[in-house]
Formats: sequence, C-alpha cells, structure tokens
Amino acid sequence: MQSFQEMTEDIVTHPLFLQLRTCPHHGGENSLYIHSVDTARCAYRLARTFHMQEDRVRAVTRAALLHDFFGYDWQSERHRRFMRRYSGWKKVGHMHAFIHGAHAARRADRLFGLDQRQREAIACHMFPLAPWPKNSEAWVLTLADKLVASKEMGETVGWHAKALYRRMVPAVRQ
Repeated sequence: MQSFQEMTEDIVTHPLFLQLRTCPHHGGENSLYIHSVDTARCAYRLARTFHMQEDRVRAVTRAALLHDFFGYDWQSERHRRFMRRYSGWKKVGHMHAFIHGAHAARRADRLFGLDQRQREAIACHMFPLAPWPKNSEAWVLTLADKLVASKEMGETVGWHAKALYRRMVPAVRQ
C-alpha cells in the first residue's frame, strides 16, 4: 500500500506545481497549492474509506492534486480581455468555473501522463457546472473538492466577518 507522499511526490516537487503557492484561491490566506494538496489528501482518505482498489486510490489522489492545474490567472486583465470576445450564453460557457477543468486535464496530461479516468475526473470536477462525472474517481474528486472548498470559503467568510466586527465594534476599554 502506497502512502500519500509516495503517490504525489513527483507532482508536489515539480517547479510548475510549486508556482501554485503564489496563486490566491478561495480568499483569505489560502493558495491554489494549499487547496490542491488539501483536496488530494481528502480524496485519498475518501478513496481509502470507500475501499477503492489501490490503483484507483492512486489515480484519484493524483487527479485531485492536479484538478486546478489550469495554468493561467483567471483574475488577470489578460483573461478579462479573452472573455470580452464572447457575449451572452457563449460568455457564460467560457467562464473560468466552466472551462478550467478541461484546461487542467490537458495541461496535467502533457506534464504527468494521465490515464483516461484521471483526465475525465479532472475535467468534470466542477459538476454541476461541468459534465456529469462518469467514473468513481470523478465522483470522489468532485466530493473532495466540494468539501475542501466549503471549508475554505467558510474560513474566509469568518475571517472577513471578524475583521468587519473589529472595525464596527470599538474595543472595550478597561
């Protein structure tokens, strides 16, 4: 039985993956790197809990690590210019939430050589904004991503609420 570290070491030490440390994600103090590693750890635990075969545990863990490895800054001016090409439903269909899974699957495949099940899992991890998950790896990755993102967003909302509270309610003087 392979450990999480053994399954992921070649990815987490890759220079392009390490660049994710500088990309903010889900607000607060979180980075795309932290989100990806947390999602992979969650997927690994879920796969073990669901008694998936060892090769499928490895597949879903690696896919989870690479699920947001899309390679562009979706909040940049360059991406805004790209989006100006589209209008109406075409614009909606090209929004980051709808397209980044497919971009991440292609990029990850080029660098790490994924199998079909991993590519599909990455491409549809944003279900229901992406295609319906068609295999067990895709469902586990989708669930893991939703769990981790919900935790991160909850922490971010709490962080902002505390900051707002500190500004609005003066400190009690003793």
